[in-house]
Amino acid sequence: MKSGFVNIFGKPNAGKSTLLNALMGEKMAIVSPKVQTTRHRIKGFLTKPSEYQIVFSDTPGIIETKYKLHEKMMAAVKSALEDADVGLLIIDVNDDFETNHLMFEQLKLNVPCLLILNKIDLAVNGRIAQAAAFFEAKPYVKKVIKVSALQQHHITKLINAIVELLPEGNPFYNEDDLSDLPTRFFVSEIIREKVYQLFEDEIPYHVAVMVNEFKEKETLVKIQADIVVQRETQKAILIGQNGQMVKQVGMLARQDIEQFIERKVFLELFIKVKPKWRDNDLQLKEFGY
Repeated sequence: MKSGFVNIFGKPNAGKSTLLNALMGEKMAIVSPKVQTTRHRIKGFLTKPSEYQIVFSDTPGIIETKYKLHEKMMAAVKSALEDADVGLLIIDVNDDFETNHLMFEQLKLNVPCLLILNKIDLAVNGRIAQAAAFFEAKPYVKKVIKVSALQQHHITKLINAIVELLPEGNPFYNEDDLSDLPTRFFVSEIIREKVYQLFEDEIPYHVAVMVNEFKEKETLVKIQADIVVQRETQKAILIGQNGQMVKQVGMLARQDIEQFIERKVFLELFIKVKPKWRDNDLQLKEFGY
């Protein structure tokens, strides 16, 4: 039996969360074309009884820190560096090679790493061969694997390559568990994803979601959550004319939550204003950062 911690590193928007979802065959991490969507370290357990257990960890994209929120996000990356058995270094194949190389070099990983060339379905002429040649020569790369996380191309090949590098050992978690995070966490992330989906510009970056109530009743699950913003103007945008926008967030989130927990859901959302929450240690703690 093989088991170990496999941590995914890369720039914002390289496709880390999409890759985690593809590897798990489940929607574990929220996805959006906007950068910095992932704020927490999200773990997913992939278990094939008596063969392997892979504890995947999707980390926030590596960024410059501007707020305390960013510092907490980078602390999640740092803790992932410390407990990895295998590193997955992911790059968008159409992105600049050199910048990614410098970033991976600075991680100073002391574990075997697979370099993942993602989005090969969108690669321009000769780009995949150039990227493979560039990264295969790097000392921190054990092997280059080409995938499309979105199209789920070559995911089995990637899992096999990971298992080869894992140490022998007993599973860390029950084989039926998918994650060590509570359902409430995934519910708040689904709501946050809908804000990313429906609103432009800066709004999603100013939003936090707090699940206050998660009550399992006989026929349904009752959930009440607050969507927290920094300013009254943002609150007005989120509510929309006659409450249309917040209704839409609620409707889309409810559909996904029902799919995720396989129960009927009654979802109630409130919009709250908490000025400068991204720089307030107490509030960041309250929101789970």
